[in-house]
Amino acid sequence: MKDFTNQLKELPHKPGVYLMFNADNEVIYVGKAIDLFRRVHSYFTPSQKGKSPKVVAMVEKVDRFEYIVVENEVEALVLESNFIKEHDPYYNILLRDDKQYPYIHIPKEAFPRILKVRQVGEDGGDYFGPFPNAYAVNDIIRLLQRVFKIRTCRLDLGGGQRLKRPCLNHFIDQCPAPCVDKADEAKYMEAIEEVRNFLKGKDGEIRAYLQSEMESAAADLNFERAARFRDDLFHLDDLQERQKVTFTRRKDADVVAFARGVHQITIQVFFVRDGKLVDREHFEMKEAFQEEGGEIISSFLKQFYLQATYVPSEVLVATLPADQRAIEEFLTDRRGTKVSILVPQRGDKRALLQMAQKNAEEELVKLERRAQRKNRSKDRGIKELEALLGLENLGRVEAYDISNISGVQNVGSMVVFQREKKVPKEYRKFKIRTVEGPDEYASQREMVSRRFDHGLKDRAEGRSQKTGFGAFPDLILMDGGLGQVHLVEEILRDRDLSIPVVGMVKDDKHVTRALVYRDREYKLAFTSSLYKYLYAVQEEVHRFAINYHRKLRSKDMVQSVLDEIPGIGPVRRQTLLREFGSVEKIKEASLESLVGLGGMDRRSAQNVYDYFHPEEVEKEE
Repeated sequence: MKDFTNQLKELPHKPGVYLMFNADNEVIYVGKAIDLFRRVHSYFTPSQKGKSPKVVAMVEKVDRFEYIVVENEVEALVLESNFIKEHDPYYNILLRDDKQYPYIHIPKEAFPRILKVRQVGEDGGDYFGPFPNAYAVNDIIRLLQRVFKIRTCRLDLGGGQRLKRPCLNHFIDQCPAPCVDKADEAKYMEAIEEVRNFLKGKDGEIRAYLQSEMESAAADLNFERAARFRDDLFHLDDLQERQKVTFTRRKDADVVAFARGVHQITIQVFFVRDGKLVDREHFEMKEAFQEEGGEIISSFLKQFYLQATYVPSEVLVATLPADQRAIEEFLTDRRGTKVSILVPQRGDKRALLQMAQKNAEEELVKLERRAQRKNRSKDRGIKELEALLGLENLGRVEAYDISNISGVQNVGSMVVFQREKKVPKEYRKFKIRTVEGPDEYASQREMVSRRFDHGLKDRAEGRSQKTGFGAFPDLILMDGGLGQVHLVEEILRDRDLSIPVVGMVKDDKHVTRALVYRDREYKLAFTSSLYKYLYAVQEEVHRFAINYHRKLRSKDMVQSVLDEIPGIGPVRRQTLLREFGSVEKIKEASLESLVGLGGMDRRSAQNVYDYFHPEEVEKEE
């Protein structure tokens, strides 16, 4: 464990958030504290007594720490949740938020619309959700637009956009036509308020309307119209998923239960609105260590409600969170009225919590089954590669590519896979320095030589052998045949390195048809998992090289324009770009704003100004 004696002395006795970093400057843990001095000190005491396995393992990895002082514990809670979401620390319990469920959005605008969105913004509008059934959301938006005659166009009516005549929706009585100033804004906003009430769970009025219209159409023998209203009622049920009246009192509450697997947790949330169970959702959390139930609930509530669009008056849980008081204060602040976190002991609330618990356990079973199926098919391509070539335990795989256009601006790229998983943070770019023209062999020689020379230097200087150039691959994949393979093998021999090198041989149509390893060719089946894996590697290394090449070309185009101006060298060019941000902004700059910039004299400033304003120079002449 590293000695932090001096840094620990500087910690204040104030509330705040602390971040733990490893040797690779990655945030591995984020925590909050009422007293930073006491909390951070507790990690680095010599005694291991009372420390959890997670803390013991984490402290061994800590290379440095930082902290931020805040006013109170609630501010610390919010900041901690934001940092966890941003940095994805390994030793925190993390909410997996990769499922982008849709929300229904009523924007703050003139004659508001009803929209489906995937992200919650801070635009002053209303958001409802998230909803697990995207198709039902589409149907219910169409229903609300039809019933309440809500506009569907994208016109900026508040900004003055208008039409000469209304669209078809007005003529079929589906829109009051605010686009031609025919709509009564007060009545329109009353309709929007009805939409809001419905989305808050108060659907009695719209349900009664649909039922009445269906019965009226059926009585008139208009069965097609009646069927449409019947379908609308089905969509309403699908979206709301009403099951039963759950509370005798008409209250809002969220019911949170979890089930724990080996390294994953499933959270089940039941949403009760106006005394009814209106929806449910499940979430997954990854957990490297077996935490206490209070820590799990605490981590979930902080991360979930930081993004939630609505906070109920009660949150029901089986285990109280570790920092209950601070979370209640945070939720109360978000709701505007008091929020309580409770453990129900009896009655309908207890029964609902038990139902949520059973659903969480059921989701955990499904999750573990999916994981088992995934593990059976995991890394199938590289396993086929190992079997085909007689290799074992291939972990880190590196692939290289050269990109140029007509021999101009040669660049190289290196991509890294861990088995079959991309590791973008390990990718590296090379600007070829010693090769002129389209000499791919010479460019590859320079790139691969520099890669391993850098790696050997890092190792000699004691830098990490797990990441960066100091981490050597278990396999090198080259886009080419025997020539490219022998080239890399020669580079490795010259440095006393022994790493398998495999060439990917292409046919006349630029499709990989075989592998070359130890001077032997192995044909590939286009339908095999191995072929799919190799294709993914080639596509990734090619994409990375092309993107780098485009970036350099764009940069050179900017630089070449400024290089044409007399008196503007590299330093002044960088100063201009840094100050103005782009060539276009430099072009718009006045002469006086250029004088003195970065020590530029009036003559050089005049040269810049004249270059971008030739018409004025011509007038003077």
